[in-house]
Amino acid sequence: MTSRTGFFVLSGVLLLVALVCVGEGVQLIATGKPLGIGIGICAFVIPVIGVWFLRQTTRFGRDSERLARELEAEGGLPVDELVRSKGGRIDRASADAVFARRQAEAQADPADWRVWFRLAVAYADAGDTPRARKTMQHAIKLHSTEPARSSTA
Repeated sequence: MTSRTGFFVLSGVLLLVALVCVGEGVQLIATGKPLGIGIGICAFVIPVIGVWFLRQTTRFGRDSERLARELEAEGGLPVDELVRSKGGRIDRASADAVFARRQAEAQADPADWRVWFRLAVAYADAGDTPRARKTMQHAIKLHSTEPARSSTA
């Protein structure tokens, strides 16, 4: 199953669970008992948090794909130069070398979203998903402010 298919399946399950929670919340509030009302209100909060998380994840995926397409059109996507084992595992020393180079590029030009995008890919290749996501979010932020910066220059 591809990650996109998995995302849509899990999104559907999340929305189904949200509907069930709201239905149960309505029934609990209808009891008129203080404890039922309290739990019923909580049953409304849980789907809101889930839908917010789904929205943030969808936005992140859409924005990072948009940056990848733009970088590909410019010919600036990072080339897969990692050494892999016969089983397909990335060699740690290879990933560290590429990461060091990408990090130096980001330090040399901290205002360019392209180098941050490539650094995020290097983090992901090194297996550091939280930093990869944070770095990609930084690249997205830089990209979104780029037109305003270039129009004032």
